[in-house]
Amino acid sequence: MTTVLLVDDEPLVRVGFGMVLDSQPDLEVVGQAGDGAAAVSLARQLLPDVVLMDVRMPVLDGVAATAQIVAAGLASRVLVLTTFDLDEHAFAALRAGASGFLLKNTEPGDLLAAIRTVAAGDAVVSPRITRRLLETFAGQLPDPGARDTRLDALTDREREVLVHVAGGHSNAEIAADLVLSELTVKTHVGRILGKLGLRDRTQAAVLAYETRLVRPDPGR
Repeated sequence: MTTVLLVDDEPLVRVGFGMVLDSQPDLEVVGQAGDGAAAVSLARQLLPDVVLMDVRMPVLDGVAATAQIVAAGLASRVLVLTTFDLDEHAFAALRAGASGFLLKNTEPGDLLAAIRTVAAGDAVVSPRITRRLLETFAGQLPDPGARDTRLDALTDREREVLVHVAGGHSNAEIAADLVLSELTVKTHVGRILGKLGLRDRTQAAVLAYETRLVRPDPGR
């Protein structure tokens, strides 16, 4: 059973999502919150597998709430909800540690699949949209004053794989491009996450931009 905490300042939105989730035998809504502060409190109390988090809320927004949940070391993974795909707030939430984001008008089937994916630790929700988001707002990332050493632990092959992950590519696509087996790519991804202390591919993609391993495409 995957437990979910619903966070949105609009009660009707919470009711709608709750009905979709409660229709599934493997998903359980264990709590609801109308603002970020309540979300953090309930996440600490209920320890849900997934927090479905709106980004624009009163009292404490979804970005700050996500940061607090991640900083608390909770196992809960945050899946951000936004009204449009190129949302500066969604970008900030990814940097704060969210495992991905979805549009609020996403189809019910896609919502359910995303929650299950995030709960499983894969966090490959919308990799291509995530890339577009990173490309759009990467200019807001601070320029490192000195050489960033966070990637020094990676081998050359692991750096190659990380570049592809940041590009929103699946394991199958990376395997085809680098002429590797999917199992080998999966192993590389696991080692990258372990060496860098990251929880999922979304965090890996953000780090690739933060360290300037991947730079925004000016033609986009």
